[in-house]
Amino acid sequence: MNLVAAPARLSTAAATFEADFAARLHWSADTDAAIEQRVADILADVQKRGDAAVLEYTARFDGLSAPNMAALELTQADFKAAFDAIPQAQRDALQAAAKRVRSYHEAQKKASGESWSYRDEDGTLLGQKVTPLDRVGIYVPGGKAAYPSSLLMNAIPAHVAGVQEIIMVVPTPVRGSVATGGTGEGTSTKGERNELVLAAAYVAGVTRAFTIGGAQAVAALAYGTETVPKVDKITGPGNAYVASAKKRVFGTVGIDMIAGPSEILVLADGTTPPDWVAMDLFSQAEHDELAQSILLCPDAAYLDAVQREIDRLLPTMPRAEIIAKSLTGRGALILTKDMEEACAISNRIAPEHLEVSSTDPHRWEPLLRHAGAIFLGAYTSESLGDYCAGPNHVLPTSGTARFSSPLGVYDFQKRSSLIEVSEAGAQVLGTIAAELAYGEGLQAHAQAAEMRLTTPVKPR
Repeated sequence: MNLVAAPARLSTAAATFEADFAARLHWSADTDAAIEQRVADILADVQKRGDAAVLEYTARFDGLSAPNMAALELTQADFKAAFDAIPQAQRDALQAAAKRVRSYHEAQKKASGESWSYRDEDGTLLGQKVTPLDRVGIYVPGGKAAYPSSLLMNAIPAHVAGVQEIIMVVPTPVRGSVATGGTGEGTSTKGERNELVLAAAYVAGVTRAFTIGGAQAVAALAYGTETVPKVDKITGPGNAYVASAKKRVFGTVGIDMIAGPSEILVLADGTTPPDWVAMDLFSQAEHDELAQSILLCPDAAYLDAVQREIDRLLPTMPRAEIIAKSLTGRGALILTKDMEEACAISNRIAPEHLEVSSTDPHRWEPLLRHAGAIFLGAYTSESLGDYCAGPNHVLPTSGTARFSSPLGVYDFQKRSSLIEVSEAGAQVLGTIAAELAYGEGLQAHAQAAEMRLTTPVKPR
């Protein structure tokens, strides 16, 4: 098969740039109406019938037939056995990645996740109490793809935050089931388990785990069943059914985000080897056909060089067909006037992953305001961030980096305001509060404040 990866060639100097640029960025997050209805039905059924519904949907979609939920639960012994079974090199890599991810999130907690308070001039204490969530659920994809790295990125910050129970759901579909793209005609009592995922659960300290997936797994976590405990928040990526289910259960539980296709934007000054940049563009394009890879550079000859490397390297890629469709359908090589303009365009895109492939990345970093993660310098490939650099790889997509942040320790915590008003403080604040309360027509509010102006509390 003679594959061609042809990212759009755009120039900011062209009269049609704005229209061409908008067309290339367009992606609809709308979910198919049939998916929405099916998800709504599944959620309602699990909420009503609990374990029985989960077992039924697991057999229907994953081809995994089980007599009860206990048969779908993974044990700590399963995690340890998987860890012991994988090659030593993989064990070492998992532990090294986990150590770096944990160190980063411990620093994050220290910087932004601790309780604090102060007293004002009247002796009134004001502050914030930070407490961890009690129980969280993490969704780990299975079947067509398995992501032990995502398990680490979800479970470790939850542990650092102080969450006591981490409930993992991970589908283990039978080959040929609906979940794996088959007809779903056959069922089995044993699905396809990924040993590296189970080993990662051992390293990350998952509390309990169930081999269920899809909307039914989200429902089980959100509402609880006879066997699956109800959680406070659900995090982790999934397919369209999982995304739709997470949207629908938000409010009953918290969720991290609704993620769209993967994205990478490379700002290049033309000094990085072009084959490095081509491979970085591939690193997101290989996820799926809707992933987006964009290169911004003020050097036309460099864009030509990167395209040549794309053509040369594509045939060597196992996922060449997916890469070709992604780059041709949504990729772009954009010629800019200068690096300043490239930074401005990057801010408009607000990409998930932003590489500043430059000899002086710190010159441009202050100009960059919107990105999920910023990778500085030619040696900082996005793939290092995916696995082991330390910061979380669960990032906002589809321009949502304009207003949201990477998954972090703060996602597994909540904050309570602390207020302890002194007697002297009540005299000052009571007058202010009463005036405003009367203005709002709330008599009891006003009088509750005024009572503390005239009646001191007697010690018992």
